[in-house]
Amino acid sequence: MDDAVSTLTRDPAVGGLTTGAVARLLGVAPTTLRSWDRRYGIGPASREGGRHRRWTAADIRLLECMCGLTNAGMPPAEAARAALAAASPEPPARPDEYEDRAGKPASHAPGALPLGRARRECRGLARAAVRLDAHAMDELLAAAIERYGLLAAWESVIMPTLHAVGRKWETAGERYIEVEHLLSWHVSSALRRAASQRQPVAGSGVSLLACTPGESHTLALEALAAGLGQQGLPVRMFGAALPVEAMEEAVRRTGPAAVVLWAQSRSTASRALVARVESIEWGVRGARRRPVVLVAGPGWAGQLPPGARHPSGLAEALDALAAISRR
Repeated sequence: MDDAVSTLTRDPAVGGLTTGAVARLLGVAPTTLRSWDRRYGIGPASREGGRHRRWTAADIRLLECMCGLTNAGMPPAEAARAALAAASPEPPARPDEYEDRAGKPASHAPGALPLGRARRECRGLARAAVRLDAHAMDELLAAAIERYGLLAAWESVIMPTLHAVGRKWETAGERYIEVEHLLSWHVSSALRRAASQRQPVAGSGVSLLACTPGESHTLALEALAAGLGQQGLPVRMFGAALPVEAMEEAVRRTGPAAVVLWAQSRSTASRALVARVESIEWGVRGARRRPVVLVAGPGWAGQLPPGARHPSGLAEALDALAAISRR
């Protein structure tokens, strides 16, 4: 149980949580909680000053029950009736432990993601992703980036959730593919919004980011592009599977200070490509330049080109590119 709920359970005198705090805890949009309160009576037992909702531990357990039933495919109105009828002092079962109306486990709907001891925001984002709740995902992603900063939000909230969805997809056959796709799209949108908040600083060198030919995984590069953008460092993001000829043309046309080549798998990591990009020159005779090439992603493990720079994570990549860009 979350620390905040534990506190409310141990000490009933402690004031309840706000709607926003409960929404982050459960991965539900605040508007959804207000709608459940208004339509079905799934709301706080008391209100601060007669108007502001304050949710107690019992209220949150009722919401957890409601979320579990809706996650299992039950319509909201029916789930509300069942949750209110089953309300008791005992903590409700986890969403994946609920049973359907025939008394059999509700195996037709996704259950809890394997997030272990991940932070509260991570669990909330996972629940929102499983429900395919686009509005809640946008709110939770924006709140995490604003509260912790892009780097910490990526490493502590976004990546654990993406990995959990990936593990669930690997072990559940065709299930969860829609969850992974929708979550990835909303993560990408959140990263772009974060990157657009600052204009590039004049005089800094450009970083060119691209996936190697045949590579389609772009989110880590998008996080890198967003981190550079937040520092006011100019970046050109070319995304997935950039052909070799197009990559060479992009380097010649932009004259980047650095090029980052992302490979998720060993099959898409190419030493020959690194050497080819490193050899590209531009500029006037007598003052020609070449880019600094960084290789990134797990695909390069065990097959790094000689002398290659291989950042171990987002923070190291941001530091390296910032230093190169500001030379």
